[in-house]
Amino acid sequence: MSEEKEEKNNTLKQGFFQKIGNSITKIEKYPDMAAEGLGRAFTYISRIVAILAIVLCLGTIYQTYHMLQEGMQYLKNEFPEFTYKEGILDVSSDERLTISEDDSYVGRTIIDTKTEEEQAINQYINEIEKSGSGMIILKDKVILKNGSVAGTINYQYKELLEQMGITEFNKQSVIDYVNSSKVITLYVSVFITIFIYSFIMYLLTTLSNVIFLSVFGYLTTWIARIKMRFLAIFNMSIYAFTLSIFLNMIYIAVNIFIDFNMEYFQVMYVAVAAIYLVAAIFILKTEFMKQQIELMKILETQELVKKEMEEKEQEEKQEQEKKERQEKDKEEEKKEKEKEQKKDKKENKGKQDGVGGGEPQGV
Repeated sequence: MSEEKEEKNNTLKQGFFQKIGNSITKIEKYPDMAAEGLGRAFTYISRIVAILAIVLCLGTIYQTYHMLQEGMQYLKNEFPEFTYKEGILDVSSDERLTISEDDSYVGRTIIDTKTEEEQAINQYINEIEKSGSGMIILKDKVILKNGSVAGTINYQYKELLEQMGITEFNKQSVIDYVNSSKVITLYVSVFITIFIYSFIMYLLTTLSNVIFLSVFGYLTTWIARIKMRFLAIFNMSIYAFTLSIFLNMIYIAVNIFIDFNMEYFQVMYVAVAAIYLVAAIFILKTEFMKQQIELMKILETQELVKKEMEEKEQEEKQEQEKKERQEKDKEEEKKEKEKEQKKDKKENKGKQDGVGGGEPQGV
């Protein structure tokens, strides 16, 4: 009992990185980790998502740096004059400007500070989504699309730039700013903003996937005929997504250097987690069946021992009864002998008395 208790305590004390290893390589540990409770499982998935968000932020900073370096060359030589003031960007061009995927590090870039029509903006979004990733620069905001993240990210100039104390600039001031040490503030601001946004979005997306997988896992337990609480399956689903999230990190990291889109990545993302969860459920069923077999063996052994003890007790009882009967018979024989002896003595005495009473009397 003490060894089992000690082993359970060691399981509960396992660290974050040990849980990562167990979630990927030791599926049989899922029930133990799930038993730690929802709080620990939620903390675990939050840390994993935070790492994912940091990877995305570092990739974005890397892309931003190269974008600025390439952009400065284009800005100096080809880009028209522009001004920014009070949250409004104005590019001196009557038509939209388009930078192709081959000439832009972030993908297709569309610049149009004249239009405010939603239809035109939606058309621009469809264009960059078809190309996988890109950027749309409008009069009051910039829209970013990353191939490894679902949806788009919108940044309002006023909200973003006022945090850095920037209220107005023009083409020359931008060139001077990028070439100065003050650009570090831009990187920090981009990192914090993207981290908060991506952490919230990835956490919500992951939890929705976990709920979906938990329902699937609950149906699997019903098919496997094993009773489990939904909360336990939910916790196991969280750990089942570990490998999928790390594969997503690799996918994002590769996208930083090579722009490509894996069409069925989301399907694979959920499928890998489903395989882990189903494997954990069937391992748990196997262990349960083993315990049932061992329990049946123990019960059979106990029944056999009980039967042997009853037979032994019965034999001992019969032996005891036999001894008691023998003793009783001996006692009765003894009494019979004593009775016969008394009877013989009495008869002998009567004979003696009869002989003495027959002597002749004097004449």
